[in-house]
Amino acid sequence: MTITEDRPSASSGAARRAMIDSQLRTSGVNEPWVLAAMASVPREDFVPAAMRSAAYIDRAIPLENGRSLAAPLVQGKMLAEAAPKPTDWALLVGDGAGYLAALLRPLVGTLDTVDPADALATGAGDYALIVIDGAVEVLPDALAARLGADGRIVTGLVLRGVTRLAVGRKAGTDVSLLPLAELGIPILPEFAAPKRWSF
Repeated sequence: MTITEDRPSASSGAARRAMIDSQLRTSGVNEPWVLAAMASVPREDFVPAAMRSAAYIDRAIPLENGRSLAAPLVQGKMLAEAAPKPTDWALLVGDGAGYLAALLRPLVGTLDTVDPADALATGAGDYALIVIDGAVEVLPDALAARLGADGRIVTGLVLRGVTRLAVGRKAGTDVSLLPLAELGIPILPEFAAPKRWSF
C-alpha cells in the first residue's frame, strides 16, 4: 500500500530531474538558483488533472481557464533573465496562483500579481521588476508606468508572428524591449497591437 502511494511523487521527482537535465541544462539554463527553484516546485500541481502526466513535456499545456502554461524552458529562461533579488518589489502579470508565481515568490522581497486583463488599467507601482507570463505585441503605457526608475522587465514579444523572449529597462519614462531568443511563448490577446485599416 505504501509503495503504491509513493509512486506518483517518485515519478514526478524523476520527471522534474529529467526536465532539468534534458530541457533546461541542454538549452543553456544552468544558473543553480533557477534549477533549484524549478526542482522544488511540483509543476504537475498547476495543470488540469488530465494533464498531470504531461506536466513536464517541452511544450505549452492548455489550462482550464483558456490560457496556457508555458513550456519549462520558457519559464527557466524568464527567471534567468529576470535575475530576481530578495530586495525586489516585483509584479507578475499572470496567474497569482500559477506556476511562475510559485517560482518567483520565494526569490523576491514582495510579489504582487495582476491578471493580464487588469494590467491594462492605470495602477500604482514603482516596481523594480515586472515579469509578463506570456507574449505581447505591444507593451501598454499604463503597465510601463508601473516600472520604477531603472526597473527591469521580462516578457515574451511577438514580432512578425514569431514569439521571442525580451528584456528591457526603464530610462526616464521610456521602456524599450530588446528581443532575445526565439521561444514558443503563449500569446496574451489582451496585449495585441491595434488593428490597422487596409484597403
